[in-house]
Amino acid sequence: MSRPDGGRWAGYGAAACAAAYGSMKLAQALGANALADKDPLPPHLRERLLARDPFFVTSHWVLAGAAVVGVVVALATVRGGPVPRLLRLICWTLAVFMITRSIGFVGWGIVGDVLTLTGLRRPPAEHAELARMLARWDLLLWSPFFLLWGGCWAVAGWRLGRMRRARAAGAPDRQRVLDLLEPGERHRLRRGTGR
Repeated sequence: MSRPDGGRWAGYGAAACAAAYGSMKLAQALGANALADKDPLPPHLRERLLARDPFFVTSHWVLAGAAVVGVVVALATVRGGPVPRLLRLICWTLAVFMITRSIGFVGWGIVGDVLTLTGLRRPPAEHAELARMLARWDLLLWSPFFLLWGGCWAVAGWRLGRMRRARAAGAPDRQRVLDLLEPGERHRLRRGTGR
């Protein structure tokens, strides 16, 4: 039996995260709340979001469409065959973006949430309770979700790079070789007896 490819789960994981995110955005585009009130946005943007401002409704549709593309791209990382460089670039770009968002170098994220919840970063007094509530939601839901999703993209990108290097070095695809052999020959090859 051939050794299973341990990195394939990352492509499936990225696809599952994209499908979950896309489903939420589609529900929001169709009028459901679907955690819209938990989006960590500044108060003036949050009001527009909850009032179903056309800009936000359009953004939900765009993000739902982007999530469909994300599912397709994630599943493309799982297939065999030649690995396009663009696919690796997309994986790594998404990984960096999502991990950066989850950690909080761009404002919201684990760092920003902890700073808000510990009082080291004080929100405006009139929005303090809302900011703490959104920081809790972001710390417990959004940041871990984006960290998981970004981690899946990173492992998928790493796997694609490993596959590309193996093909460039001329390493044979063991499973393809085994598929071409007769059952008796496969058994001898696996046992290492040769002829």
